[in-house]
Amino acid sequence: MKKEHILIIRFSALGDVAMTVPVVKALAEQYPEVHFTMLSRGFARPLFDELAPNVSFMEANLQDEYHGVKGLNALYRRLAAKHFTAIADLHNVLRSDYLRLRFNLGRFRVEHIDKHRMGKRRLVAKNNKVLEQQPTAIENYCEVFRKLGYPIECDPAPRSPLPAPLSSLLSPRNVSASIGLAPFAAHRGKIYPRERMEQVVSQLCELHPDCRILLFGGGKREMEVFSQWCNRYPQCTNASAQCNGLKEELDAMSRLDVMISMDSANMHLASLVGIPVVSIWGATHPYAGFMGFGQKEENAVQTDLPCRPCSIYGNKPCHRGDYACLYGIEPSTIINKVEKILSERK
Repeated sequence: MKKEHILIIRFSALGDVAMTVPVVKALAEQYPEVHFTMLSRGFARPLFDELAPNVSFMEANLQDEYHGVKGLNALYRRLAAKHFTAIADLHNVLRSDYLRLRFNLGRFRVEHIDKHRMGKRRLVAKNNKVLEQQPTAIENYCEVFRKLGYPIECDPAPRSPLPAPLSSLLSPRNVSASIGLAPFAAHRGKIYPRERMEQVVSQLCELHPDCRILLFGGGKREMEVFSQWCNRYPQCTNASAQCNGLKEELDAMSRLDVMISMDSANMHLASLVGIPVVSIWGATHPYAGFMGFGQKEENAVQTDLPCRPCSIYGNKPCHRGDYACLYGIEPSTIINKVEKILSERK
């Protein structure tokens, strides 16, 4: 009998791919006789390389090597040669649709994600908005595998015993609290105002003079802000600059007491290592289904405005023009939630 080998397709941004990890891990544990291959962009490899013995990773660069229809045909030929027994499309966009078409024509067993686009359109409608919880990304992913004949129970990651630190940044220190901060996101509608976030940093440093605050983010703009904060507040360390890649960043996050994050990839990465996240939501909303896996809704910081949410991904212009959804959040609200988590973890 042919051994079952399932191809899982999910490209897109880091946060979207990170949300597949709990599902792939659950599949690997509950179906140890099945092999699972994750197809994604190269940056995601550290999330899957050591996930389980029956999980492997394939990298595909759709911008260069496999660009356009010709490139997708070449990628299909490469994949078809692996003789997968089933295909799980967790992306459902034009490029994965084309690959799915080729697999269907090749008589492969194929299922794809239902993104519940109609419900999300009602959620962000300017008029006649329907504020209703949509199925989460995790639930949508699990449904794909149920249709393929692999139902699973997917549980949040527990906080496991920590391995030896990978760098001096992570070495144990006598600190009262270890706090992560990821203050940036891809779109303006998801970024808490910089001056207010600095108030959060300043007040946390006053409340916990011997704490450490690890800053996570990438890009020139982020590095400039982090450099300024590290100069002003000795408790701050630019973790992303000191860590050597995603694996070390995950290791650093696993040693936190709490993470403060926008609705961004770092919320999902902290969730993977079982760290509570105080998440900040502006134009977007947890009801869209992208809350960090295993996170408590009570730790989500958001304002109650009739226009919210106005965007699923935070990339639409503000209807009001003033981003009241973000400017209406007081730094004290964020700090109070952090303090509550810190008190519970003592």
